[in-house]
Amino acid sequence: MARQPRARKAHGARTYYNFNIRLEATNVCVASCLFCSFARLRPGDEGSYTMSLEQAWDKLRQRAGQPLTEVHVVNGLHPDLPFSYYTDMLRGFKRIRPEIHLKCFTAVEIAFFADLYGQTDAQILRELQAAGLDSLPGGGAEIFAERVRRKICDDKCGADRYLAIHRLAHGLGMRTNVTMLYGHIETAEERIDHMLRARSLQDETGGLQAFIPLAFHPDNNQMRKLPAPSAVETLRVHAVARLMLDNVPHIKAFWIATGVETAQLALWFGADDLDGTVQEEHIYHMAGSRTPEA
Repeated sequence: MARQPRARKAHGARTYYNFNIRLEATNVCVASCLFCSFARLRPGDEGSYTMSLEQAWDKLRQRAGQPLTEVHVVNGLHPDLPFSYYTDMLRGFKRIRPEIHLKCFTAVEIAFFADLYGQTDAQILRELQAAGLDSLPGGGAEIFAERVRRKICDDKCGADRYLAIHRLAHGLGMRTNVTMLYGHIETAEERIDHMLRARSLQDETGGLQAFIPLAFHPDNNQMRKLPAPSAVETLRVHAVARLMLDNVPHIKAFWIATGVETAQLALWFGADDLDGTVQEEHIYHMAGSRTPEA
């Protein structure tokens, strides 16, 4: 008798997604990650923007007729905004739609807030949770290997702190995701190390909801000479992730990053989650993604 794939054994023939909007309220960012095409270092730089709170809230108000379940917020690391900008943003979303799930601010953002506003990571998480934060997205993980981080993202929080913030969030009752940026200068061994660290955290806390492989896109950034990973490589990464992380409920094929057709194929290679309707997305599209935005 043929064995069932692990994703099929765990979830049957079901594929998961949500009705969500993605919001990037500012692209001003003090970090200078080599793979990033989205960030602008200073307010006023060409292409930089920061939404007002009303503009951010309008993204939700304008979709009053949609059956939305989630708002997903990821921002640049803006050096000049008050912490109240973020807490007020969350409270405003909840006022507009009390039942909406707020998946906001990566662990990298949490670490940045703590350093900028003179608080601990735990204090920041508690204040955001009190304002309405429900879970953390997985962005900012990149590759946990220190060799790679020194070369591509050396001026943002390291792997240990990233994982510690997720551990703190789990202790506060929040679920989180973890990403992995693949297809640039990392080795196969470093990918496996990354997955093993995520697996170890999940063994400890049980708080991870999904693991999300993210394909590197080379356009308009400082790593533009590297080729993007092929569809075959993407399918291999998702398949290995499902085998390695059998303690994590979901493996997400983020269609914005992989392309729609490859994401569909990934459902036969271990993935069971396609993320959501998204509706607006800038980070990957500024790096050359040609997928639709919704």
